[in-house]
Amino acid sequence: MKKIIVYFLTFIFFINTYGQKGYVRNPSFAIHYFSDDFQTASEIRTTGLATALKNYSVSGRLKSGLGFSYIQGISEHADFVVTGSGAFLDYPVPDKQPLGYESFLMEVAATVNVKLLTDKYFVSPFLTAGVGASMYRGYYGAFIPLGVGLQFNFSDDIFVLVNSQYRVPVTEEVNYHFYHSIGIGANLFKKKEALPKALPVPVAEPVKDRDGDGIVDSLDKCPDVAGIASLQGCPDKDGDGIADAEDKCPEVAGVARYNGCPIPDTDHDGINDENDKCPTVAGVARYQGCPVPDKDGDGVNDEEDKCPNVAGSMDNFGCPVIDKKVIEKINVAAKNIFFSMGSSRLSSKSFKSLNEVVKILKDNPSYKMDIEGNTDNTGKPGKNQDLSESRAIAVATYIQSKDVNAARLAATGNGQDKPVADNKTAGGRAKNRRVELKVKNY
Repeated sequence: MKKIIVYFLTFIFFINTYGQKGYVRNPSFAIHYFSDDFQTASEIRTTGLATALKNYSVSGRLKSGLGFSYIQGISEHADFVVTGSGAFLDYPVPDKQPLGYESFLMEVAATVNVKLLTDKYFVSPFLTAGVGASMYRGYYGAFIPLGVGLQFNFSDDIFVLVNSQYRVPVTEEVNYHFYHSIGIGANLFKKKEALPKALPVPVAEPVKDRDGDGIVDSLDKCPDVAGIASLQGCPDKDGDGIADAEDKCPEVAGVARYNGCPIPDTDHDGINDENDKCPTVAGVARYQGCPVPDKDGDGVNDEEDKCPNVAGSMDNFGCPVIDKKVIEKINVAAKNIFFSMGSSRLSSKSFKSLNEVVKILKDNPSYKMDIEGNTDNTGKPGKNQDLSESRAIAVATYIQSKDVNAARLAATGNGQDKPVADNKTAGGRAKNRRVELKVKNY
């Protein structure tokens, strides 16, 4: 027993002497909820660890109580702990018959918690070892607590301790048992920080600042002209971070690589030369400073040119102008399209004119055609609208039947809304009953 105490005191002395300098826990107090387990300790010793773990059950094994601890830091990695605990149980005193009823067991242990991490970490694992004594109905004994634990540091003042110990008997009155506890602790005292000693204030001569800009003359590159600290006391009228003395454009904010002047825009298109792919020709941002392209060179830019790959006329959306003779032939053909009275059925005498239109379209694959049906104002407007659409579709259907792609044709009806003559006369109404053919190449 004496050897154990000597070893223990030597262990404390070693930790206290060689522990790292740093935060050492102030005197603290903790309260614990704990459970003693005699049965598991006995089974491990009699049947072995594997069998004991296999048959382990919490039910009926644990006897709970309360404990109180005083904790004092020894070093950054070690705390000295004195714990008193008590519980009511039927203590299995070795070589004695059980009482058959519960009585009060009191245990006191002095241990050292050796922390693997300092208290600056949230979780600090620790090993614990020490000496202890117990009292139970006139039986006094001693034991050695050995264990492991975790310390959770919520702040410098509040912490939680979780600990499991295996308590080894030193005297015959004590039995082997496990001691499991969880507790919360708090510092009893806060460290008082010494107030710094007041130092005598030397009397300094007033600093000189001729231009009154807040920068003393010894540090001011322009001591006679008010300036700013970032330029060591020199002025910067345009606020571009370049001192006026070095700024070639002191009235206009610029950049250092152009000696304080703005990035140039030679063509004045609003895009500076560094970002302008055509710096000498005015352009637009979406083409990185270059003009909108005109691939066919017809004076109509590609964004507005419906025939961007073929030179044409501005009057024809950038497409080539259709020969007037072709347009006249189509207009003549349109005047010779006839239908049965009040019907959309084409008259056979219309076929010759329509076949000429078909030939023109086949000879010119780029041509497209709008077919518009029109009526006079005889009858109801809605019926006239339907009739005009039907007649336009009938013409388109005939042309398609001659192997002209339907995508090149657009058939619409205007009803009675677009007269070309007075509907009050028979001649005027006849002119209004018509189909118009409009050729285009876009």
